[in-house]
Amino acid sequence: MDYFLIPLVVMSAPVLIILIVLRYSYRRTQARYNTLLQLADKGVDLTPELLLEPRVVYCERRRALVLIGGGLGLIAMFLALPGQLDNGLGINRLWGIGLLPLMTGLGYLASWWLNRRGDVRD
Repeated sequence: MDYFLIPLVVMSAPVLIILIVLRYSYRRTQARYNTLLQLADKGVDLTPELLLEPRVVYCERRRALVLIGGGLGLIAMFLALPGQLDNGLGINRLWGIGLLPLMTGLGYLASWWLNRRGDVRD
């Protein structure tokens, strides 16, 4: 029974986090629209800026730093884990899994740096 319960909890955690974030976003949008409706009912002139949805600024540098940190964290975690796999090899040999987010983050960082260099005009 424990063999199924632990993976179920581990696999459902990301789904639960996504559902919580989506619910928060939905409730925030509903609260914003209710506030705009209340202002309209009171006769306040609503500017077009109030009616636009707020946009998230796309930032490659932030995404790069998060991925680099995650990759380094995975590498450190696997190197610090004790134990062995079924074939007798240590779990610490899995440190290479952290290279995927690390290298992806370095790619985003390079892209941000190259795009930033193109914006500077002499």
